Amino acid sequence: MATFPSLQLFLLSFITSIILMICIRFKFFSFGLKIKKCLPPSPRKLPIIGNLHQLGSHPHQSLHALSKKYGPLMLIHLGSIPTLVASSIDAAQEILKTHDSSFSSRPNIAIVKILFYGGKNLIFSPQGEHWRKMRTVLVTRLVSNARVKLFRKVREDETRNLIGVLVESRGSVVDMSALIVKLTNTIICKLAFGRVHSGSKFTNLLTEHIEMIATFSVGSYIPWLSWVDRLTGLEGRAKRGAQEFDVFLEGVIEEHVNKKRGMDAKGDDVQDIVDILLEFQNENTSDFTLDSDSLKAVILDVFAGGTDTIYNTLVWILTELIRNPRVMKKLQQEVTKVAQGRSMLFEEDFEKMEYLKAVIKESYRLHPPAPFLLPRESVEDVKMMGYDIPAGTRVFVNAWAIGRDPTVWENFEEFKPERFLDSSIDFKGHHFELIPFGAGRRGCPAIHFSVTIFELVLVNLVYKFDFRLPDGEKIEDMDMSERNGLTVHKKVPLLVVPTPR
Repeated sequence: MATFPSLQLFLLSFITSIILMICIRFKFFSFGLKIKKCLPPSPRKLPIIGNLHQLGSHPHQSLHALSKKYGPLMLIHLGSIPTLVASSIDAAQEILKTHDSSFSSRPNIAIVKILFYGGKNLIFSPQGEHWRKMRTVLVTRLVSNARVKLFRKVREDETRNLIGVLVESRGSVVDMSALIVKLTNTIICKLAFGRVHSGSKFTNLLTEHIEMIATFSVGSYIPWLSWVDRLTGLEGRAKRGAQEFDVFLEGVIEEHVNKKRGMDAKGDDVQDIVDILLEFQNENTSDFTLDSDSLKAVILDVFAGGTDTIYNTLVWILTELIRNPRVMKKLQQEVTKVAQGRSMLFEEDFEKMEYLKAVIKESYRLHPPAPFLLPRESVEDVKMMGYDIPAGTRVFVNAWAIGRDPTVWENFEEFKPERFLDSSIDFKGHHFELIPFGAGRRGCPAIHFSVTIFELVLVNLVYKFDFRLPDGEKIEDMDMSERNGLTVHKKVPLLVVPTPR
């Protein structure tokens, strides 16, 4: 009996709270009706899931098709998340340049926070002081032009190793996709850790991590259903993967600390990335402290942002060159002329290769590493292109669609590097026709780091080898289908028969 009045009081309080909440929401809704905003055009949405059902298996293609009906600046709802989709040069420039500061944050995605130390990395951290300091560390310490030059020997050694493997294949069929994955992982491993970690554990951890970033998470789009991610095991899988990678990175850091203690006065000729970060951490001369989690998060950035994009770019370029023998022959003529009989081409040769630059740009136009630039989020209300964009709106820039805009690119489906000859368009974030690395504050700071690797590999592959398809396969029948992920991969491995030239 003593508990009955308490129960009555609880029920009365509960009912009162519900009535109060309804009144507040009604008042807010009524107020919103008086201040009507001019939002971008939107396709009709369904309850709860919004427009999620319209994404399909290839969202960049599905949203490109929708943009043809609703316009280059379109508002969709992914679950309960309002999402702005930009599919034209003008829309991209408004977001990435004109209103760059307003769209420079990242959305709060639970799975990504689990995988990247609570968002302490550079790629996915929200706008703020931590992000600015982390970017400074990355740009000045890790991917500056001077630092990239110091890593030259690693790039050249691994390129020679790949050439040796192809020579040893003696005209048999090889899986170029697998070889390029191995090459890229080896180069990044040596740059980051100073050595290659043998066995499949590291490769499996990295693959799992990258796949998890792109895995659909219900809670990322419908927050009140985040419990579904726990029920399906997605959240638990992410936590286990993050813990396993953390143990691995802790071991790498301990190995480097012990190595430093045992070094003589001369030290190593070239520091790897972990050495550089540990040195910065111990300096204590900066107003920014690189804690242990931030250090490991930067290492993850290097792998997540480096290996997948470099590998993907190389595979697509080689695929397009094989599909277009005219282009391959023209590029081979250029590299052969520059090489002048030498056994290998080097980085100082690249600036002499105008057609090489055009081939790379054309590949980026058709096959940007990430068809959507990494999502941004507005930090304040913005008025752009005649529309009101509320704070907290998620933003996708469809680089894949911009590269296929028929008002910009003539015969846009054709692989034609000549369109970039005598053109000032580059891919470094200054020209919004071609933005594979993004632009503005959130543009990739490691462009030179990545491009230098795949340029070296590409020019030497086409210089040393001719490539033909396995017997029975015709160029016109090559499978160009895509497999979605953090980046869009060629779905079917690139199988070729290399023949020394």
